[in-house]
Amino acid sequence: MSDLKVTLVQTQLNWEDSAANLRMFDEKINSIQERTEVVILPEMFSTGFSMKSAQLAETMDGTTVQWMKKKAAEKNIILTGSVIIEENGQYLNRLIWMLPNGTYGTYDKRHLFGYAGEQDHYQPGDKRLIAQVKGWKINLSICYDLRFPVWARNNIQPDTNEPAYDILVNVANWPERRKTAWTTLLQARAIENQSFVIGVNRVGNDGNNIYHSGESSLIDPMGEIIYRKSHDEDVFTYTLQRERLDEVRKNIPFLKDADAFTILPKA
Repeated sequence: MSDLKVTLVQTQLNWEDSAANLRMFDEKINSIQERTEVVILPEMFSTGFSMKSAQLAETMDGTTVQWMKKKAAEKNIILTGSVIIEENGQYLNRLIWMLPNGTYGTYDKRHLFGYAGEQDHYQPGDKRLIAQVKGWKINLSICYDLRFPVWARNNIQPDTNEPAYDILVNVANWPERRKTAWTTLLQARAIENQSFVIGVNRVGNDGNNIYHSGESSLIDPMGEIIYRKSHDEDVFTYTLQRERLDEVRKNIPFLKDADAFTILPKA
């Protein structure tokens, strides 16, 4: 299994202005000079974390998804981030995992942020999405999901005797006022799941005058911080080394001793 090159895009977002955000991300992705394989954008990257789901939602045939298809093909990358989607009369905070050939996977945010009333405007998801690229298994999650370790738990799979995933990705609009939770939980998820963890957050004030300091991070399976950026916009590319992951799991093989459990649907 080969190494994997990933790019984290930490940026300000234009509040509830999809066209402006897509132009901005066009420029930032075009600015990446080195070859990369996966480009990760923040939560609700085309609008900011808005509760105006009915006004801002697009379909899976809409402008933003079509832009993702075009950009992924043009740059020969996997492109991911979450978008406000309407489907079957429901509104979803949906992460899209867009491949260069135009096929995609989706993950609908499981844990809706009650403090902001997200559950009044969006429908929760009930299934994880673990994508695969170059032999790497990538568990995809959105913002508030990070607070719930059971949902992120990396179980040994009985059919393969291997961990369920190798990388946990979380895309977010996580406010600066709770940045200690953000940075601590990213490290905790890496340590307890023996996986690389990538958290991509926005910066700047949103339309509710809530400030985001970013703290986008890349953390290794021992919890060591490879990258963390505060306050400023940044486009950061890094090569994840499979050898490092295998070394940690071989030398400290504790995942096999973890408790077995089943996640039930929410009541």
